[in-house]
Amino acid sequence: MDFPEEAITTTKKGKKEARVLKEKGEYVWYAYVDLEKGKEEKKTKLVLIQPGREMREFFVFPTSDGKKYLLAPTETKGARAVFDREKGKMVFVDDGGITEER
Repeated sequence: MDFPEEAITTTKKGKKEARVLKEKGEYVWYAYVDLEKGKEEKKTKLVLIQPGREMREFFVFPTSDGKKYLLAPTETKGARAVFDREKGKMVFVDDGGITEER
């Protein structure tokens, strides 16, 4: 199969590969804060959302050197609210997409 030149990449070993889309959509990546200590936990969660379809969730853990992340699939918990500290507003996440409090 022929791929457009813009989709072709070369690995470190010189092998040519084509980048092909698996899916696209929205995402939220959020952290957890220990309410007693007020400290952010190391674990975070990434939620991939394709509006009108099932959400997919992953716990995200930094590796010991802090240069990479390990993604661990987890059970989808459904709709949730996440606080945006920068804007001081709630962000609501469900399989319909992401909405922000006005």
